[in-house]
Amino acid sequence: MNNFLNDIAGNPKVKLVLTNILNSKNIPHAFLFSGNTGLGKDNAAISFAKELNLIDSNDKIKNSKLIHSINSFSEPYIKYIFPLPRGKNETDQNGPYEKLSQDDIEIINSELQIKSRNPFYKIRIPKANQIKVSSIRDIKKFLSLNYDDINYRIILISEAHLMNEESQNALLKNLEEPPNRVVFILTTSAPEKLRETIISRCWKIDFQPIPDQELKKILIEKFNIEEKLTDDVIAFSEGSVQNAILLIENNLNELLEKVIRILRYSFGRRYNSALKEFEDIVSGSDQLKFKLIIRLLLTWFNDLQRFRFNPESRMFFQRYSDTIQKFDEKFPDVNIQPVINSLDNISSYTRSNINMNVAVSNIISQISLVST
Repeated sequence: MNNFLNDIAGNPKVKLVLTNILNSKNIPHAFLFSGNTGLGKDNAAISFAKELNLIDSNDKIKNSKLIHSINSFSEPYIKYIFPLPRGKNETDQNGPYEKLSQDDIEIINSELQIKSRNPFYKIRIPKANQIKVSSIRDIKKFLSLNYDDINYRIILISEAHLMNEESQNALLKNLEEPPNRVVFILTTSAPEKLRETIISRCWKIDFQPIPDQELKKILIEKFNIEEKLTDDVIAFSEGSVQNAILLIENNLNELLEKVIRILRYSFGRRYNSALKEFEDIVSGSDQLKFKLIIRLLLTWFNDLQRFRFNPESRMFFQRYSDTIQKFDEKFPDVNIQPVINSLDNISSYTRSNINMNVAVSNIISQISLVST
């Protein structure tokens, strides 16, 4: 029988912890899988759900049905909760899907089908910015039915930090009186947005970036990305599937060119030109793209640090090594650590509702200061 925990990307400590829990047969009623976006937390939850239900089971036909049902997020085996849009005239008394348009339903079903085939895929639904309280209340209906032939029923709450206060309160009631043989798995990239009373009731497991070779394999096998392109994006992806896909979708080479222009304009105090380059990349309040640009800027400054320490060291911005060499020749004694710290701080603030225009202005100002 296949050990589905082997499907978890990287993270040997996560595999070890989950393996030990399975072997002990002392299963906590709630888990919190935390870590940056794109590290395979949902995939790990699905893999763990399969293994939970294969404990002491040798019925191949039953097991095959079970695995298929979990992969396709079929109740009563698994209840999959994720952010949804609000329908016209929807209130919290409506069911989570009750007021959604037919177009919304079709998009959701299509996204779920993709996710069922590729658990590393991030579901994308327009205007789905929050986990509805009605989705959490719907858990009660799920739990009201008894299925003695199922080892463990799973409630998987993806992007759990997108629950508002009311949703978290509703979830807490379920966690305070956990039903028998039901396991909650919450996945999140922002555990600090969850109430401490929820976190304290969960077995917390932290995920680390996916190693380059495993990330490359996922991109090729799960997303059909060409090998050459995977090699290009992995250097900038920080071990995240989602970062890699975003870089590919937004044309990595074009992004790198724009980042170089932002740096050149900022160093030359051409603020309006630098601002326009930023605006061309980040439209509205797209925090994912915004954070991506911050990480690329940070990578350039980290390359500069490495170059100063060892000019022969490998640089991520190897194609633009001339920009690094010229800057170092012109400003050999400039301390760039403050701008690195500043960019790091701004990147962490993107988990909050920040004013994007103010943040962009701050970034340009911080970068321009290093060339004074």
